[in-house]
Amino acid sequence: MTETGTLTTTVRAPAAPPALGGLGLFTVLLGAALPLIDFFIVNVALPTIGQDLHASEAVLELVVAGYGVAYAVLLVLGGRLGDLFGRRRLFLGGMAAFGLTSLACGLAPTAWTLVAARVAQGAASAAMLPQVLATIQAATSGPRRAKAMGLYGATAGLSMVAGQILGGLLVAADIAGTGWRSVFLVNVPVVVLGLVLARRVVPETRSQRPEPIDAPGTVLLAVALLALLAPLTEGRAAGWPLWTWVSLALFPVAAGAFYGVERRADRRGRTPLVPPSLFELTSLRRGLIMMVPFSIGFSGFMFVVAVALQRGEGLGPVPAGLALAPMAVVFFATSLCGPRLIARFGTRIVTVGGLIQGVGLALIALAAWRSWPDLGVVQLLPGAAVAGAGQALQLPVLIRIILSEVPAARAGVGSGVMATTQQASLAVGVATLGTLFLSLVPSHGMRDALVTTLLVQLAGVALTTTLSLRLPRTIS
Repeated sequence: MTETGTLTTTVRAPAAPPALGGLGLFTVLLGAALPLIDFFIVNVALPTIGQDLHASEAVLELVVAGYGVAYAVLLVLGGRLGDLFGRRRLFLGGMAAFGLTSLACGLAPTAWTLVAARVAQGAASAAMLPQVLATIQAATSGPRRAKAMGLYGATAGLSMVAGQILGGLLVAADIAGTGWRSVFLVNVPVVVLGLVLARRVVPETRSQRPEPIDAPGTVLLAVALLALLAPLTEGRAAGWPLWTWVSLALFPVAAGAFYGVERRADRRGRTPLVPPSLFELTSLRRGLIMMVPFSIGFSGFMFVVAVALQRGEGLGPVPAGLALAPMAVVFFATSLCGPRLIARFGTRIVTVGGLIQGVGLALIALAAWRSWPDLGVVQLLPGAAVAGAGQALQLPVLIRIILSEVPAARAGVGSGVMATTQQASLAVGVATLGTLFLSLVPSHGMRDALVTTLLVQLAGVALTTTLSLRLPRTIS
């Protein structure tokens, strides 16, 4: 109150958005790396797990695919919960749950206990990962955001390859007699470090207009993915009984129902799990279409090569893991050049990357045909290095393209849609290419089964390269 009796009003400047510093970016990227590493880290450990827990090939596929399905189904739900309750809070909760479920995986007494723990681990990952991209979108801007998004894409690709190498090293090291269990137990100290850092350096952000949970959409998406993946992973080993065909027939019905529910919610102004209106964005729609075959081929390749090198060649986990080390090294080095290449040549480098990856895959198939049963690091080196360079010119750029036009109000949803598409496709890759490879082994032998599967993937690379021609020329 002033002396004249009039009220004064204090005008406050709007609060500055929270900033994500260098250490904070490292912490959230650590959270992004853990789920992807754990999708692939078990590949070279599968034979050892099978022997120790007396698990069939179909159950071993579920150890990989069960994690991927739970992860894919719950990703957007995790993003929505972050919008509601705070992304830092969900990041911390998801990371803590990831550590506990990793411990459960490492102590699993039976194969089916391990499958259950892996499903829970996938759910924990789904709570953690969406907060990474949402935090980057909310707490960075301009060149810092572009750099952070580029590092996210590089982290995602490198984690997929590095996971398989790390798995081989840990199994062979047999730390304190833990054997394959160390591939899960190693997560525990990393999670502890991540939790300490996240509490100190990751800012809290949340949506100004959080949307309610889309329960019908979540349930229908889960039903659709399970109806597709369960028969693909179990059908071959079970002899394709009636339930597998019924389940596959249910998939288009569940997918259609999911689309109908999401479209109705979108028209009523709500934000469904996967808003159909988002697909009106050309960059997102075309980028996601390309992401599907790319991810299917990537995960299927990693699974099949791991099985072939260990069961067919008789390599130990370390040589089997290190066989793809050139791919990881070249991927990392090439991805660092990605931003400058985009600035100079635009998104056509994705097409060039597809052509390079195709050459690398052809070299790997040729090496398998000519060198079997002496296929190892030296024989795979040229093809793995070339393929890694091609992949590095595709995946990080593709992630930036998909999210480039998503409005800020739907950044979390857009990120969730992208991550869900990627993770579901990774699970489909293991289920389809893995099933194809294992089905061919009894009749064609390990070498011919491997070469045939690689040629099928090469056809997929040709498809992704063709699709890349329809991507926007520049990234906004």
